[in-house]
Amino acid sequence: MAPAIDGSVTATLEAVEEALRSNVASADPLVAEAARHLMDAGGKRFRPMIVAFAAEFGDPSRAEIVSAALVVELTHLATLYHDDVMDEADVRRGAPSANARWGNSVAILVGDYLFARAADIAASLGPEAVHLQARTFARLVHGQIAETVGPRGSDPIDHYLSVITEKTASLMSTSARFGGLFSGAAPEHVEALAGYGETIGIAFQLSDDLLDITSESVQSGKTPGTDLREGVPTLPVLYALADDDQDASAVRLREILATGPVTDDALHAEALGLLRESAAMKRARETVRSFAEEARYRLAPLPDAAPKQALESLCNVVADRTS
Repeated sequence: MAPAIDGSVTATLEAVEEALRSNVASADPLVAEAARHLMDAGGKRFRPMIVAFAAEFGDPSRAEIVSAALVVELTHLATLYHDDVMDEADVRRGAPSANARWGNSVAILVGDYLFARAADIAASLGPEAVHLQARTFARLVHGQIAETVGPRGSDPIDHYLSVITEKTASLMSTSARFGGLFSGAAPEHVEALAGYGETIGIAFQLSDDLLDITSESVQSGKTPGTDLREGVPTLPVLYALADDDQDASAVRLREILATGPVTDDALHAEALGLLRESAAMKRARETVRSFAEEARYRLAPLPDAAPKQALESLCNVVADRTS
């Protein structure tokens, strides 16, 4: 990455980190503590980073850029509080989840509080930001509902990709759009950035799901094989279940996965090993790479300069995370 861009993006992210702390403050000590809980646990800040990179196609020094990044990160944090309640999660980012620590009601209400803070900041950016944030929130909810009710007769793989497009990629798209829009980038560049954000968002979530299987550490932010143990049907599992390969290992893997959540330790270890070496995992990696390449294609209308090269490099990083 060019030093100038690296410095600009780093400065933006540092400003976002500082502003996050002041924007989750509350007169109520419990609300303030609970709202800081996930933020203090860390996180990739991938969405503010997308905002910062996209802003390089305009004037990245505009004050609105930090505010725009706050909107998307607070929205993201709010969804995590709600997700953990719905998933009955005990751990998030290596720390006890908010619902495990304070109960479901407090976790839900803190998520609502963070959504409200995001909406308040969006209002300071003007009506267009409010509309965009509201529409993105609607997509997030649609995705969560679709995940909750399941495929209902539709193809499970198509359903899964639709869910992550709504639940994850929609906010990535808005992040890229905000960066371009509030930096004053050309309208055609803003549209290209939004398309890039949505597609790289799909690739990013898919790679996260693969890391849950392939990592030997807490690289994915949770204990490896958590999705498998909880019966969450991520792409490699769906590919494995849809496979008609009669190879003994493929048949055995399908037998284990067909039972639902794999909670038995011995079966869990066996299934994890089989998945890691399966054709389904290879196919899932190829799918991640195809979305990363599509994201690169979406950058075509943008000027060939250092900011575009930085976003292209991000495609490589996402595609190579599970290699």
